Amino acid sequence: MKSFTEYLTFNIQSRRGFVNITHDVQKIIQKSGVKDGICLVNAMHITASVFINDDEIGLHQDYEKWLEDLAPHEPISKYEHNKTGEDNADAHLKRQIMGREVVVAITNGQLDFGPWEQVFYGEFDGLRPKRVLVKIIGE
Repeated sequence: MKSFTEYLTFNIQSRRGFVNITHDVQKIIQKSGVKDGICLVNAMHITASVFINDDEIGLHQDYEKWLEDLAPHEPISKYEHNKTGEDNADAHLKRQIMGREVVVAITNGQLDFGPWEQVFYGEFDGLRPKRVLVKIIGE
């Protein structure tokens, strides 16, 4: 069994955004040479997320509205965390809902997805570089 690790870096130029990273992850799998195993994709920041869903713009807009309804950015004074001088308490909550990582099977050197599934990076407090770990284990 072998393992392979690579990092992706994202610098989203807005406070929030979603990026389809499926192609990037698949390229790393091919680089690893693993034909059968698992792939962990992990957001390495507490205000960012990795999740699996459909690449459909209406769904992404629904996520944006739903997350903002659940944890609105403003007023920032409503959050205890923001009393430390931060303004991103909502981003921490949004990340908790959307998740930290995904694990996907690799079969015949490909991500083994169901219909419409894609891997996304979710940003909830952007405007600075953040890393995503891609860890592949298999044969």
